[in-house]
Amino acid sequence: FAPMPDKTSSNVFPEAKKSTFDPLTPPAEPTPPPAYNGPVTTVEFASANHDFGEVKQDSENKYTFTFTNTGKDPLVITNAVGSCGCTVPDYPKHPIAPGATGVINVVYKPGKQEGHQNKSVMVTANTDPDQTVLHISADVQKVN
Repeated sequence: FAPMPDKTSSNVFPEAKKSTFDPLTPPAEPTPPPAYNGPVTTVEFASANHDFGEVKQDSENKYTFTFTNTGKDPLVITNAVGSCGCTVPDYPKHPIAPGATGVINVVYKPGKQEGHQNKSVMVTANTDPDQTVLHISADVQKVN
């Protein structure tokens, strides 16, 4: 008979590793999407600002930002992110040809926010600089 392994020994299951979880260490930041490495172009927005004026709480407010690729290469928008969950952009996922126009649709839902609000949408594309900020504002009226 072979002797039984000592169950208190760390050699019983050598493939098991000690946990390295530390609850006091913050999690790693998410890896950003890879940078676009193609040609750089230019973009011009008809307006980079929109004021909805007075809107009601819990309403859905839509606006379309129009832009033109003013460069000589296709425009590739790699991301568009609202400054908070209440501001959601939708952007073209395909290249925009030189001279062509496109749109970024933004939906602003203020929820229970009140008073004057300023929100933004950060658009990342193959432009220089690679980020353009669009701004929306609204005066949110409380619903009784």
